[in-house]
Amino acid sequence: MPAKKAGRQQVKRAIRTRGDRTETRSAMAKALRSVESGDVVEAENAVKEALITLDRAVQKGILHKNNVNRRKSRMAANLNRMKAAASG
Repeated sequence: MPAKKAGRQQVKRAIRTRGDRTETRSAMAKALRSVESGDVVEAENAVKEALITLDRAVQKGILHKNNVNRRKSRMAANLNRMKAAASG
């Protein structure tokens, strides 16, 4: 494939995925902020939304599945740690 065409396709792909990447990052940041705030109900909802958004990013090919699994695991661990601190 000619390099010019590949460049054009990459620009199109970047534009198409920009909103999805922004949505994913925003959801992850919101989840992190809510876990740090200490509100269990809000944190659970935010983490749930972030996990859904991350799964969608994998389906669309924006992020690699192992990368997403690592992020999901860390997010769940942070949530569980916050719950344990809140109850104990």
